[in-house]
Amino acid sequence: MPDPSGARDLDDLAAALRALKVSAGNPSFDEITKRVNAAWTAAGRPPGELARRGTVVDCFHDGRRRVNNDLVLAVVRALHDDAGYVAQWHQVLGVVLAEVAAAGQVRCRDHLPDDLTGFTGRAGELARLRETLEPRRGAAVVVTIEGMAGVGKTRLAVHAGHLLHTERPFDQVFFADLRGFHPDPAQPPVDPSAVLDGFLRLLAVPAQRIPYEREARTALFRARLAGRRALVVLDNAVDLDQVGSLLPAGSDTTTLITSRRRIAVPAAVHLTLGSYSTEEAVAYLTRAAPDVPAGPDPQAAARIAERCGLLPLALALVAGHVRTATGAWTLTDHADRLDRQHAGQRMNAGLEVAFDLSYQDLPEQQRSLLRRCALHPGAEFDAHAAAALLDTTPGAASGLLEALHAEHLVVPAGGGRYTLHDLVRTFAANQAEDEEPPSVLRAASDRLGDYYLAAASTAMDALHPAYAELRPRVDVPGVHVPDVSGADTALAWLDAERPALVALAAHAVAAGRLTYVTELAGTLARYLNTHPDDGLTVHRHALRAAQRMNDLAGQAEALANLGNFLGQLGRYRSAGEHLQRALTVFRRAGDPRGEGRALANLGVVESRLGNYERAMERFVEALALYRRIGYQLGEAAMLNNIGDTEIQLGRYDDAEAHLTAALEHHHRLADSEGIAWVRETMAMLHTRRGCPQRALGEHEQALILFRRAGDRQGEAWALNGMGEIATDRQPHEAVDRHVSALAAATEIGDVDQQARAQAGLGHAYRTLGDAPAARRHLQLAVTLYTELGAPEAGAVQEQLAALAPARN
Repeated sequence: MPDPSGARDLDDLAAALRALKVSAGNPSFDEITKRVNAAWTAAGRPPGELARRGTVVDCFHDGRRRVNNDLVLAVVRALHDDAGYVAQWHQVLGVVLAEVAAAGQVRCRDHLPDDLTGFTGRAGELARLRETLEPRRGAAVVVTIEGMAGVGKTRLAVHAGHLLHTERPFDQVFFADLRGFHPDPAQPPVDPSAVLDGFLRLLAVPAQRIPYEREARTALFRARLAGRRALVVLDNAVDLDQVGSLLPAGSDTTTLITSRRRIAVPAAVHLTLGSYSTEEAVAYLTRAAPDVPAGPDPQAAARIAERCGLLPLALALVAGHVRTATGAWTLTDHADRLDRQHAGQRMNAGLEVAFDLSYQDLPEQQRSLLRRCALHPGAEFDAHAAAALLDTTPGAASGLLEALHAEHLVVPAGGGRYTLHDLVRTFAANQAEDEEPPSVLRAASDRLGDYYLAAASTAMDALHPAYAELRPRVDVPGVHVPDVSGADTALAWLDAERPALVALAAHAVAAGRLTYVTELAGTLARYLNTHPDDGLTVHRHALRAAQRMNDLAGQAEALANLGNFLGQLGRYRSAGEHLQRALTVFRRAGDPRGEGRALANLGVVESRLGNYERAMERFVEALALYRRIGYQLGEAAMLNNIGDTEIQLGRYDDAEAHLTAALEHHHRLADSEGIAWVRETMAMLHTRRGCPQRALGEHEQALILFRRAGDRQGEAWALNGMGEIATDRQPHEAVDRHVSALAAATEIGDVDQQARAQAGLGHAYRTLGDAPAARRHLQLAVTLYTELGAPEAGAVQEQLAALAPARN
């Protein structure tokens, strides 16, 4: 059988699956689907949740950005039902999906990083850059800046970008670190599709208008830049495949690419960056340390430069040491010391000597913190995280970080946060491996994880106090947690630390801290409702951890959360599959509250598919469970869901009774977010009864509560509802409301509310007499609703057909 372990991405997995199909006798897709469904039926899966032939075929196709993990494993079993072989696929799928998720994390900016003060040298390279650009004004120009690590490629690209922007301002600037050579395997090179997504958002393209395929995204990116003077800086690129689709093709655009490799971009100008010349290096040292005497050797500065390999990064580190050395040190003394330390290094000799020089002169606490910072799984960290790594106070850690910054060993990232240059991270990790026992490093990593778990728990208690009993109880004594006692500060902390929290889940699985993973996932579950992609990543890790521990409760929780997030993303079929599995496992685990939760979410899926009677059955069953065990928060939520479903079925009096009861429950429980959702449902009831002013009042109250809780999904619901009320009498206001709703829904990937906003915009523009705009938005709504399989698709299609036909 084909070995899947060499797969590095989803295309590799698809290729391995195709090879497996051939090895298994090349059965037809109909036969594979039949085998999969036979196994699923035997396992108790209902007929409505079996696989379709087209879905099975999709597993074998290239170009996928997501896969159904369970279906792929079912296909593997259908082709070769060996437990060990299936387990091998399970492991590889986990690794590949984690890497795909990591490759999709990128920060795209619409501005350049700050220019270096006192930029020195590179006059020849800058002159050549100008010579390249000047005769090509009005054309697309690509310049690759290539050279070894530490040679100053990024510094030159940023400095050149600032010069060009000052002399002749660009209409649009883009900057992205493509992470081509990051030393941490958990930070793979960035997926260019993710960069295009970020660039298109910076160009104000709504998420639902961003195509799925990379080629289509590239075409849209280039079309949006047509007629604009743009600068694109692609830093730390790995190869042509990564940058080729990111190149603008319009007139008067400039693209600067930095890489350690030569990238054969067609028609590009290649600028190879070597080390400083001796004269440039001496000039840099003279400018960086103007008051340090030369001493007996007039060539001391040149000797220092040579010992640093004439590399700008090494020179910056040594210059920092030269400036801060106490006593009567001369440049000759510094040069002599470098000579003594120049031997047996693992990385570039100049860099290793420079790092070692700076490192050895640090006080032990600073050295220890630098080593520990290399353990942090995220790209950025603050003083509280540093304090956890070093087992000290945040105040002490802040002072140490500032001292390391003065030595050019950490780089400020804004907002009291810091980052490490890739080479510094490598050096620090090497020093940690050499100098610290594994048990000490493990303890530091554990403390870091404990800090993030405790801080996240505190923040969630402030943000969602009514749901505290649903979260794991975290008891981590001695951890210094920032002040996140207010809802605003709690939300700001969670937003800032979200990438680190997601990375921690992956690292904890790899380190074997399996209980920690399930606790972290359970703690963050409600916050991640507004970040469903990250939610899927975290809870997939939690599911793997729970499976390895044979933890039925943990597996059920992870499956239920995955079903919830998949439903938010409009993937209702997959959501239903996960929730049905969660229901089965909750029942096996004897957890009636979890059983009720799975039933409730299955009801939501049925409701979104227009199966209201089936949804009602699920909600009523969940309500009975909650009442039997005395779970009042769940009872209140089910009363709201039942009321919502009764509105859909036209039973308005029954709906009002249930909603009134739900509101009383939520008030008694002081659950402001629950109150907001009931008010939103009340607004729909008033709208159906023809009472728009009462509906508007409910929407407005709900919106205030949603915003206070940072609930972007609820905000989108309320704004869409307010827009629908305003359509007939205040269509301009309706447009504003739906645009705001679209922005909120796009941010969190809520496809249902994106479709609703597009439909609302279509109706508002129809009222304004703008038939082309109305047609465009209604067509987008039809497309989205059809993809969801939602019943609204038919009604919006009828409204679209009723518009006057477009004129040629």
